[in-house]
Amino acid sequence: MDHSSHGIIEGPALTGELPRTTVPALVRRRLRERPEAVALVDAASGRELTCSALDHAIGRFAAGLAAQGFKPGDVLLLFAPNSPEWPIAALGAMAVGGVVSGANPMYGAADLAHQMRDANARFVFTLPTLLSTVREAAALAGGATVVVLGEAAGALAFASLMASTDPEPAPDIDPDALAALPYSSGTTGMAKGVMLTHATIVANVSQYLQAYAHPPDKVLLAFLPMFHIFGFTIITLCGLVAGCRLVTVPRFEPEAFLKAIATYRVSRLAVVPPVMHFLGLHPMVDDFDLSSLEVIGSGAAPLGAALEHKVAERLKCKVLQGYGMTESSGCVTVSHPDRIHAGTSGQILPGTQARVVDPATGADVARGQSGELWFRGPQAFKGYLNQPEATAATFTDDGWVRTGDLVTIDADGYLTVTDRLKELIKVKGFQVAPAELEALLYTHPQVADAAVIGRPDDRAGEMPVAYVVARGALAAGDLKAWVAERVVAYKQLGDVVLCETIPKTPAGKILRRVLRQQDAVRMRG
Repeated sequence: MDHSSHGIIEGPALTGELPRTTVPALVRRRLRERPEAVALVDAASGRELTCSALDHAIGRFAAGLAAQGFKPGDVLLLFAPNSPEWPIAALGAMAVGGVVSGANPMYGAADLAHQMRDANARFVFTLPTLLSTVREAAALAGGATVVVLGEAAGALAFASLMASTDPEPAPDIDPDALAALPYSSGTTGMAKGVMLTHATIVANVSQYLQAYAHPPDKVLLAFLPMFHIFGFTIITLCGLVAGCRLVTVPRFEPEAFLKAIATYRVSRLAVVPPVMHFLGLHPMVDDFDLSSLEVIGSGAAPLGAALEHKVAERLKCKVLQGYGMTESSGCVTVSHPDRIHAGTSGQILPGTQARVVDPATGADVARGQSGELWFRGPQAFKGYLNQPEATAATFTDDGWVRTGDLVTIDADGYLTVTDRLKELIKVKGFQVAPAELEALLYTHPQVADAAVIGRPDDRAGEMPVAYVVARGALAAGDLKAWVAERVVAYKQLGDVVLCETIPKTPAGKILRRVLRQQDAVRMRG
């Protein structure tokens, strides 16, 4: 139960002191407690690494990297899809005292060069198939030492680093030193480097596992990208520290995804809303035995209760949500499987404080009213790299992080995300939340995917417009009328545009900025 004072909503007390240690030390201590257990499995090949083998591999990669001149404070950029080698490289670099920065393997050279230059990354881990992009980006960013998983001319082979016979470096790493530099998804502009320390990440892993402890030996599917904070902290790090078996999948491909769940008897699954929609509605799901699933958690964007219920009924398992952001090292709220309130993102983590404030005045709103979420806790990031103005705009003078998300928190402390502050649609002075209309659209049987944006309108200021990916036959006018029957007049759709795909980040967040640009071009054309 939460405790409130002067508008501050508090999560439970931490059960003990947060460990003053590094991320790799926290993980490896757990690996050494269960050396023979399987830690990682590559879904495609079935290749397994025991906890002992993973611990050894982290040490060898650290030694091999150091032998190539990688020093404490240096940045290793990881430009690769998920594999067992991803956490080996990340934890190995951290063990040397380095900083890891994951990049989207779908990036072109210009985006990759921006991240390399901004992060000052001089070492890059990648695959042979991505090498041409890395070389082009490195040329733009001023060069880099490339480590490739496999063999390629002009690059260091991952295997050669692993074969190092040098002693593992043992630097004295300050837990407050930088450990990770993920780049925020950039739904509103250029992605920013989010500075996370060993202490902030270790705190979030500890908080999460106090609130939602995976029993040991549960099987987790690691398909959400490890370069994203959800895939890295909540799945990979929390999974390994909890003693789970992680089954890695390079990316979401429907058949391979379902096959991995069935083959490896996955018991815990973390997804984003588009995948939840797939699980709830796609006919292919019925072709696989998913009876091993016990709990499915969703994050990265809000989800309506109706879809939660649909997936829970279809797959006969518990479905829940959490809320987090890159700036929280992972998460701020989590749902416990025994205390699910459908449609909400759970309760505030242990050791975390929250406020819900009026964005215009900064004053706390009444419990249950909508406002911007602010949070404060040991998991809060240290600022944006090279962006003092953005950092100052995000932190208040007394250390609260302004999330930019509009939420409500009810009397029992359950948080519901209503929308992004910058994405509200203003219709004749009324505020319309795109997420509310999207949740409604998802309940229509012919809607496979949807996104709602505001389109400038001379009479209303803006009007809500839905971009919809249809499943089967669907007339735009019929869908518009269907929505009109279910919402108040100012929330009715001004237009429905049928399209092939919705632009999204790898974590499943709708890129409304891109969609608004496409809509403007469409209206001019």
